[in-house]
Amino acid sequence: MLFTLSCDEKPNPDVTIIDPTGHDLISKNTKIELLADSLTLAEGPLWDSNANQLIFTDVAQNKMFTWNEAEGIRDFIAPSGYTGFAPAFEQGLHGANGLTFDNNGNILVCQHGDRRIALLKTPFSNQSVFTTVVDSYEGKRFNSPNDIAVAKNGDIYFTDPPYGFFNRKTNSFDNRYRELDFNGVYKYTTEGMLYLISDQMSLPNGIALSNDEKFLYVNNAGSQRPVIMRYDTTDFSSELFFDGTELRKKYKGGFDGLKVHSTGTIFTTGPNGILIISPKGTLLARINFNKGVTNCAFNEEESYLYVTAFDTLHRIKLKN
Repeated sequence: MLFTLSCDEKPNPDVTIIDPTGHDLISKNTKIELLADSLTLAEGPLWDSNANQLIFTDVAQNKMFTWNEAEGIRDFIAPSGYTGFAPAFEQGLHGANGLTFDNNGNILVCQHGDRRIALLKTPFSNQSVFTTVVDSYEGKRFNSPNDIAVAKNGDIYFTDPPYGFFNRKTNSFDNRYRELDFNGVYKYTTEGMLYLISDQMSLPNGIALSNDEKFLYVNNAGSQRPVIMRYDTTDFSSELFFDGTELRKKYKGGFDGLKVHSTGTIFTTGPNGILIISPKGTLLARINFNKGVTNCAFNEEESYLYVTAFDTLHRIKLKN
């Protein structure tokens, strides 16, 4: 099927519809809305339906923030990811990264600096205390847990790349605190059992469960192998879900955070911004930021997609 423009209709630079079914999720006329700038490394967007607000992190500032329509951005919690719990660089990327709610309404936090998955109990305050959920594999501290997903039964899935070992003072990676010689994808059960799903991804990053929880989608960041892998949650067998190699050659940005829509469609950060991919791995549409972005999240009604993009925060209207 071909798309044609009338003589007076100009292409929308913000959205590119590639497959006709992309129209079911986003209008070709939708514009990217800027909500905030002057951030450093915004990440971990999480919609809080109880407070009607977005919670997100700034990894470099070691803070959490909130955003809502009436008040804009407000400080929420600091420190967020480095409290001195584990050895880390004072000038490193040590703040919190990925966030999600557990089944009791508490926030599970991926803490780069403290190198653990931690629990932030409700009610929240800027003096909130973190409780360790899991911080090591076979007696060795994690690298820097990055992103997280929770199953309906409470099991936790998370990735553990080495970004917390990046020393901003020297502008380089420093492995002096590293204990594991791989970057893992893990499952931590409600019974307290930790399973290594994979140690074969170079930079595992964003992670999300399919709606039926049969599959786990994991982004591989960086330029070495820009792909989305899909894991069977029963036996941890893997298959290539989406290969972004050619897109990565053409555009800035890579695979970072991702979320699964109620239709099963994957909204993932990727080359040039956000890629919208069908459950069968077909690219349906692109949201064009013309730069790298870090993560995304839906509001409760899925009427908006919120996007963290390093120094900026955005939202995009969706069809719901």
